[in-house]
Amino acid sequence: MDITPAIPAGRQVVEAYGGAGFRITRQRHDGSVLVFPVETLAWPVGSISDLTSVHLQPILDRAADIEVLLLGCGASIAFLKPDLRALLKEQGIVVDLMDTGAACRTYNVLLAEDRRVAAALIAVD
Repeated sequence: MDITPAIPAGRQVVEAYGGAGFRITRQRHDGSVLVFPVETLAWPVGSISDLTSVHLQPILDRAADIEVLLLGCGASIAFLKPDLRALLKEQGIVVDLMDTGAACRTYNVLLAEDRRVAAALIAVD
């Protein structure tokens, strides 16, 4: 029995993570990434403590298309600076922080549910 979620063609599905990168829809991405339903972008963030509003701009530019942002913090969960959380909230984006593995899995589930989701994923070794 196939239990793979039914995800529409053309969507960005996180298939694997680790080794300082990701495999998303059959393509290898080294380093951290931003994953939107229809595109994946390189994201120059090495840790949650490095995160600034500049790093969030691609997300803010797509705010009308995002209701939930999953922030994969690396190997373990971390906290988001209050000003960055407020910036996302002002745009109507709910941010949920978790370790990167959990963020990958949750992104795929929400994508299968056709939710307006995006993932900001910090690479882990």
